[in-house]
Amino acid sequence: MEFVVMYSLSEGIDLPRVLETFPRHKAYYEAFQAGGGGLLALGRFQTMDPAGASIAILTSREDAERFVAGDPFILEGLAVPRILEWNAVHFD
Repeated sequence: MEFVVMYSLSEGIDLPRVLETFPRHKAYYEAFQAGGGGLLALGRFQTMDPAGASIAILTSREDAERFVAGDPFILEGLAVPRILEWNAVHFD
């Protein structure tokens, strides 16, 4: 079982503000993953959609909760996270 964090953009947030915060977000997710945080993948959607701007896939609910708790996008009010349990089918 994996967990998806779906980020929705906060009301009134524009692209320049997201781009300004992105270096802190990138440094955070790189450190989180390097520290064994269970981060499998993340990224934004090519088509901008305020209801689902980007996602992160993590190995446990605990990791998902810990990830959003320290993410600059969340801490600085740019996005609102939803944690969803994902019953993925893998074709390894």
